[in-house]
Amino acid sequence: MTAPVSSAPRAPVDVPLVLERCRAVVRPALSEAVGRMHPWVGEMAAYSFGWCEVGGASTAASGGKGVRQALAVLGAEATGAAGRAGVPAAVAVELVHTFSLLHDDIMDGDPVRRRRPAVWKAYGTGPAVLAGDGLFAQAVETLAAAGADASAMRMLSVALGDLVAGQADDLLFAARPWTGPERVRPAEYRTMAERKTGALLGCAVALGALLGGAPPPVVAALDRAGRRLGLAFQAVDDVLGIWGDPEVTGKPVHGDLREGKKTLPVLAALGSPSSEARRLASLLTSGADPREAAALIERAGGRAAALHEARGHLGAAEAALADVSPRGTAGDELRALSAFLVRREL
Repeated sequence: MTAPVSSAPRAPVDVPLVLERCRAVVRPALSEAVGRMHPWVGEMAAYSFGWCEVGGASTAASGGKGVRQALAVLGAEATGAAGRAGVPAAVAVELVHTFSLLHDDIMDGDPVRRRRPAVWKAYGTGPAVLAGDGLFAQAVETLAAAGADASAMRMLSVALGDLVAGQADDLLFAARPWTGPERVRPAEYRTMAERKTGALLGCAVALGALLGGAPPPVVAALDRAGRRLGLAFQAVDDVLGIWGDPEVTGKPVHGDLREGKKTLPVLAALGSPSSEARRLASLLTSGADPREAAALIERAGGRAAALHEARGHLGAAEAALADVSPRGTAGDELRALSAFLVRREL
């Protein structure tokens, strides 16, 4: 695709406004998909989106920014298609993402999601598993009802397979030691993060482009861009999981350290030859004060290393976007959205 030539200066992109616009385009179809579910399962799905309370009373709780929805809509627009061409992709990916969050909260034992009781705490573990299954089934049905071909179905199934593999690795990492030959290495962590976080972001923008009529090379490039964005996003998320403001993240300060999660800043710090790294390994093994651990990670360079890596992945994502020369304003909006997601701590 060839971008239109213009000498006029481009106005800055208002990313919250872009997210709001894309949510507005997708919401009717997303609501319709949830409405096709069994009433009780649909209520749990609506609760997870922030649309209702337990029992079904309407509310306006936070249901997330709708990042994957926006990526799918912008992916379609990047091909020159109308944003609505990417709506089935947006709905399918959002349903899969929400299904994964429901099951993740159960596996991790997280009682809170977006400052409300997680679905499993509000409705019970069994019902939450069922709601996740229902969301996944509806994601497949959404693409089928839109007349998506086998390549679109395969793209979603590949992303789901990667997501499952990433989650499996993440769970297995918890049982591995902090140091020694069996320790988790940063390269392994990157593979896990690309699968668990990047695969669905790549699928969102690429599936939107595919439904918008993009040729295979463009679809593949957008998938690469989304996956690298996922790696950058996860690196920053790991930083916020240790040092983030609870008022912004909705999680307690040093939360990831309290839970013993093997995140990128920790792994980078442990790989440092510094004396702080040796003290950190001892501290993590004993499960001592997370505040001291956070300070050691920072002094050992873990925070700086994670943010440096995030910058690198963001640059790679932007390069992949440049390769496809998105049409209209979609390229500017995709680049701005990527930077918005990653530069929360940069």
